[in-house]
Amino acid sequence: MTTPAPELTVAYQGNPGSYGEIAALNAVPGATETRGYPTFHEVAQAVESGEAAHGVLPVENSLMGAIHQAIDLLSETDLHVTGEVVVRVAHCLMALPGVALEDVRRVASQQPALDQCTALIRKHGWQPVAAHDTAGSAKNLAASGERDLAAIASRRAAELYGLNVLASNIEDEPFNFTRFMILNRHEPAPSDAPHKTSLVFAVRHTPGFLVETLNELRGLNLSRIESRPRRDRAWSYLMYVDIEGDARDPQVAQALAGVLRKASYAKIIGSYPMATGTVG
Repeated sequence: MTTPAPELTVAYQGNPGSYGEIAALNAVPGATETRGYPTFHEVAQAVESGEAAHGVLPVENSLMGAIHQAIDLLSETDLHVTGEVVVRVAHCLMALPGVALEDVRRVASQQPALDQCTALIRKHGWQPVAAHDTAGSAKNLAASGERDLAAIASRRAAELYGLNVLASNIEDEPFNFTRFMILNRHEPAPSDAPHKTSLVFAVRHTPGFLVETLNELRGLNLSRIESRPRRDRAWSYLMYVDIEGDARDPQVAQALAGVLRKASYAKIIGSYPMATGTVG
């Protein structure tokens, strides 16, 4: 078996057929080799060590909100965000060949996927079974041979593991998308594409100081703003902000400099081309 060259490899969390793999396959032109890892931390480690040239981490879902474990990791790593991929999450119900819908008694998937398909699960009275990831539930089903069990995962997972799709697009809401950030050891090359800049910062616990710091960003379009507890200090918070604009633009650069002056801690996670569409 030939090992993929590191420069062609994109790391992701999960098993083949996961939405992370779909993001990895579409992350970097020409990089068609992907490699799955059990955790977000191991994805970052693979990129840091050079085992993979790129990595993808999910940072938010349009229905479930921020994916905090990945966002916290971005504030801790020295890797650069070089782009983003938005994956359309289209869940399928799948089972072993020959299994009919009326044979199903239990359904397995990652908990967020189960939560996104509650209408179908309740309609049939199925018992939900939480799994580590969506594609992993499909892989385990194929190996187990259980004929009263179905899995919720991508159509790609059904194809990879030889399962039959019993129903498609079973998610409760059709606007189900997951945004992935692309990681690299190096900053992205300058381009004229529309950019997004991601920033994390903390301020002193002083009345009005957070508002003063955020005022440095006035006039800019903030596509996301969120607070997160700091993991190294009780009752202290980090602010995560996505700004539409390139950090090289004078207005954005001036605003960032203002935040850096006022913040007790600040880090620019990346300034990178925005996703122009969806995949999957």
